Order: sequence, then structure tokens, then C-alpha cells
Amino acid sequence: MSDHDNILIALRRITRAIDLQSKKLVKKSGLTAPQLVVMQALRKDGQMSPSALAKTVSLSQATITTILDRLVKQGLVRRDRSDTDKRVILACLTDQGLATAQAAPELLQAGFLREFRKLQDWERGMLIAALQRIAEMMDAEDLDASPILETGELEPNQPD
Repeated sequence: MSDHDNILIALRRITRAIDLQSKKLVKKSGLTAPQLVVMQALRKDGQMSPSALAKTVSLSQATITTILDRLVKQGLVRRDRSDTDKRVILACLTDQGLATAQAAPELLQAGFLREFRKLQDWERGMLIAALQRIAEMMDAEDLDASPILETGELEPNQPD
């Protein structure tokens, strides 16, 4: 088998692992990975404006708005006006949202992060460089790339 075949097989395995974990997450919790990441950020940091939330989870403001709309519809998140500035809307978890976030399975990136942290600094650097180079070779450097492992469509980077 050639080197490029081995690379493509490894990429396919990564893609399959992400896809299988995403399906498992939806089946067990009814949430997508980005929805759960948003809920976990709200659980950790408390109520946040959509713009602060977007920065925290590295997603665009438009994506956060869509995610929040879906979570509000499911009764997991609510939007409240700020007590100090009525122009500001804050997102926060409902009691049901908190229970759902606590019961949700671990995201694939959590397991990855545990293993990645065990590597030596030089090994981490080599992996980062190699994967960044592969992304460039696949013309993927201009795609939206938050640190959420999920399959699906990617959006081009949007200006802030």
C-alpha cells in the first residue's frame, strides 16, 4: 500500500470516528456536538450574550443564533434581558437544559484532548504541523473550523 493510501485511510478512520460519535451523541442526548458545546459553555460560565458565547466556543455569531433558536425551542435554553442593560440579551440554561448537559455523553474531542496532553511537546508540534499541511493540501484552510469534532457542512470563514 502506498503512503498516500495510508494517509487517506487514516483520514477516513478519523472521519468515521467523528461521524459515529456524532450519531451516538444525537441518539443519547438529542443534541448535536455544537449544541452540546454551547450548553457546556453556558453551564461552565453561566449566562452569556450570544457574541460572548460565539467567541467562547469559536463559532460564528450566525451559527450561535441558529443553535440558540433550536435550544430555546427544545426548552433547554432561555434568553433573558440583562438586568443592567435592557438592550443586551443573555442566554442561559433552563433546569431541563442543565440536566441534559450533565447527562450527555462525552464529546469525542474530550477523549482526544486527554490523549493529546500525554504526548511530548515535539510530538504535539509534529502532529499539528502535519495536519495543518494536510488541510492546506486539501484546500481546506479557508473553511470555518471551530474545535468541535462533527461531520456536516463547513462554512467559509465569515468576517466578525
